[in-house]
Amino acid sequence: MKRILDSLDERIIAELRLNARAAHAELAAKVNLSRNAVRQRIERLERDGAIQGYTVREGEGRQASATINAVIFVYRYDRMRGAEVLQALRAMPQVTQCDVMSGEFDLMLRVGAASAQGVHKVWNDIAALPGVENTVTSFVLSSVV
Repeated sequence: MKRILDSLDERIIAELRLNARAAHAELAAKVNLSRNAVRQRIERLERDGAIQGYTVREGEGRQASATINAVIFVYRYDRMRGAEVLQALRAMPQVTQCDVMSGEFDLMLRVGAASAQGVHKVWNDIAALPGVENTVTSFVLSSVV
């Protein structure tokens, strides 16, 4: 049964917004409850769905790193029966786009990773797939459109 939030619940949630890692004793002092009462309220708020998770906010000392993008052209041994390669590529979260091509290359992949080493690891994983004959990789220098 979901309950209506009272002012103490709202204060606890407000404090958790400021610091989701705050100890129950610290929260208790701020909202004038016992540590155990705060713990029970937080558990109820989680159960009732008022608190659905905790997250991390990056501080000022940490700069967000830009994603390194690359295009990988893939040659498969058998263009017509290469479904296992496509299935494996769908399971790779770094592969953001996969196009089946006519012409020289079989597949064109768009890959994003946190670093050049991350792109290299994805490239190694793709090159090691059964059914992949060869690859050509180019790093994206800039995007115009």
